[in-house]
Amino acid sequence: APFTLIYRVVMGIRNKLFEWKILPSEEFDIPILSVGNITVGGTGKTPHTEYLIKLLKDNHKVALLSRGYKRKTKGFQLATTESSAKEIGDEPYQIKEKFGGIHVAVDADRRHGIHQLCENASTKDTEVILLDDGFQHRHVEARINVVIVDSTRPYYEDDFLPAGTLRDKVSSLDRAHYFIVTKCPADMQPIAQRMWRKELHKIAYQKVYFTRVVPTKAVSLFQTPNVLNPGDQVIAMSGIGNPKAFVAGVRKLYDVKAKLNFSDHHVYSVSDIERIVGLLEKYPQAMLLTTEKDAVKLRRSRRVPDIMRERLFYQPLKVEFLEGSDEDFLGTLKKDLEGKVHLDA
Repeated sequence: APFTLIYRVVMGIRNKLFEWKILPSEEFDIPILSVGNITVGGTGKTPHTEYLIKLLKDNHKVALLSRGYKRKTKGFQLATTESSAKEIGDEPYQIKEKFGGIHVAVDADRRHGIHQLCENASTKDTEVILLDDGFQHRHVEARINVVIVDSTRPYYEDDFLPAGTLRDKVSSLDRAHYFIVTKCPADMQPIAQRMWRKELHKIAYQKVYFTRVVPTKAVSLFQTPNVLNPGDQVIAMSGIGNPKAFVAGVRKLYDVKAKLNFSDHHVYSVSDIERIVGLLEKYPQAMLLTTEKDAVKLRRSRRVPDIMRERLFYQPLKVEFLEGSDEDFLGTLKKDLEGKVHLDA
């Protein structure tokens, strides 16, 4: 509790310094879309960032700028096809692997990173920058703030770190332009949506959308072709912020013989691999099923033995908007960016 109080006071002072213009916040000519949240870990930010990339990439040159959490490098790094998760972080690496045609860069100093993207010869064709986890990075004035809210962990029942998962004041939600309430049940009732709208609506122009993240067909990471059928035995493994939804989804489709939950952004060690191999040997009919974020880290690893390569699958995710969301997500996005870049449908 004392540490939570200290964190609350520090964040309150910091926000006031930005509001009073004592700490500077820089605006840029290029449109910037910040995708973030006010809690730590596992809200579903990455699938929604990928959804935005899919909406924009075919007609405009998109760049993603991230901090590159837990990377081994410093300063500004522009991702290439040869970059590794250690160099740029696991989530930027995943996005570069999936969307090779966009620019992906990492920099803890987001202002510096934006200037680099706009000025470097190889990236100055950028038309839109997606700022990953940028809601608290107030030195940058984003044109649109998209805030991801986890429906399974209501922020209004939460507390500040370290007692809870809040990393910013609830009142900071006033700065949001779009709310996306994620991990909703497919049959979410109108009354539940009204309750969320009541909590989230702070100012008139904020839009509220409700989504669910749907697992798609499991994909073999190394073996082609190979498939998982409903009811197959699996070992569920993840290194993400909130593994409950992943494990629950896997249980609906497969016979889960064991599960391994590692910390978010986990780097797999030799002892981890030995532990995984031990479970594969214990359950010889079970496949190893993991998340896409974990899979990209294992794809190029020389530590992965043959027994894992033969039985390792990952489960891509897709975002679905629920009935009851505000209308026309892309159309509204186009209007909000009008004047900076023309976003064709």
